[in-house]
Amino acid sequence: MPKKGTKSKKKEVDDVPNQQENKLPDYLELQRTRVVCNDDAPIYVHTFICHSSLMAFHLLIMITFITLALHMFPCEIVCLVCLIYCLAYKLNFTYMHRYFYIKRLIDYITEYNSRLPTLGTFAAMGVDNSVSVEKFCKNFKIEINRLTEDDMEFDMIGIDASIANAFRRILIAEVPTMAIEKVFMVDNTSVIADEVLSHRLGLIPPLDADPRLFDYISVKSSELEWLPEGSQLSMSAPAHSGDKQKTFTSFSQSQKEILEKPLGVKFKDITIARLGPGQAIEFEAHAVKGVGKVHAKWSPVATAWYRMLPEVVILEEIKGAQAEELVKKCPVNVFDIEDLGNGGKRAVVAKPRACTLCRECIRPEESEESTEGASEAQESSAPWKQIELRRVRDHFIFTIESTGSLRPEVLFTEAVKILEEKCERVISELS
Repeated sequence: MPKKGTKSKKKEVDDVPNQQENKLPDYLELQRTRVVCNDDAPIYVHTFICHSSLMAFHLLIMITFITLALHMFPCEIVCLVCLIYCLAYKLNFTYMHRYFYIKRLIDYITEYNSRLPTLGTFAAMGVDNSVSVEKFCKNFKIEINRLTEDDMEFDMIGIDASIANAFRRILIAEVPTMAIEKVFMVDNTSVIADEVLSHRLGLIPPLDADPRLFDYISVKSSELEWLPEGSQLSMSAPAHSGDKQKTFTSFSQSQKEILEKPLGVKFKDITIARLGPGQAIEFEAHAVKGVGKVHAKWSPVATAWYRMLPEVVILEEIKGAQAEELVKKCPVNVFDIEDLGNGGKRAVVAKPRACTLCRECIRPEESEESTEGASEAQESSAPWKQIELRRVRDHFIFTIESTGSLRPEVLFTEAVKILEEKCERVISELS
């Protein structure tokens, strides 16, 4: 028994929160939460490789990805590398080509594994990498950076790429809008054919009408009627002048009574056709509700896209002439010069968000690539070796550009509702 007024040591040990158990080392946490960009961007092509060599290399890379998809063991990966080397030897590749293929293969394997932190990757270290509703509700947030009448930019933080891509696809193809579907030509003496004119009218962006006030056109089987007396379609004009001409549409009440503002076109300066002397165009257009996956004219956005939040990290200080060279190399002015006093200068990251991951800052110069026999110290002191480009896996910069039918924030709200309806439909089907 412990003395009065003292606490049990065992209890103290039990009460201490286990903070170290669920904490990964820095390099593993970086691998779990970031995507590190290498200097070999897709535009980087080795010109000394012939066409047949490229085809053979692509074939080997395809075999590698199939092997990784089948979860082969490391020893089998080594056997695969040896097989590739033997194949390169049989194809009479030079030593430089063989070294290049093996190096690129290892780079691809490393990059592939670093991009796929599976759910149980860090389970042995006490870190749960799975997706749960509790973690999502705790970490997810949205920060609006720019909002205008036509476009908006916001950050989606704590979300998986699949959900962000679902919002993008719904915005492009499944949020409904109004567009001209049918055109009844009365008179057209212009040089533009009726079909071309109708196509132009359908692509006018956008109609100034709220699609939420309209329903989709649908015909039910209950509306089918038996006509025992034969066809009732009018084949000619009314026999008497007092008879009412049957129209193509019939409303139960006037649209002026249910709409707050008259319908029309958002942009008034779009040229549909140019008429010469004596030419005329007269038509009646019917707009219906539709979605972009049926036709692009119903897509409510000019574009909807996202990108991971870029991170630019300077591993070691870059000073003097190298700092000025780095600032000039970046096309979007991510870096800036900081004055250290006494004539000293160093490079700092001023606008990391503006980085487009063009990799110009980490790509070595041609003179440095061709230099042979350079020491490791000289290579490590090169500016492109002191910078690391990263992307945050669960932080997306989302941009929506509306065509004008609805405001961008309303479009995103409608996309959330559509995704919710899909989830409810899946749950109901499974239950």
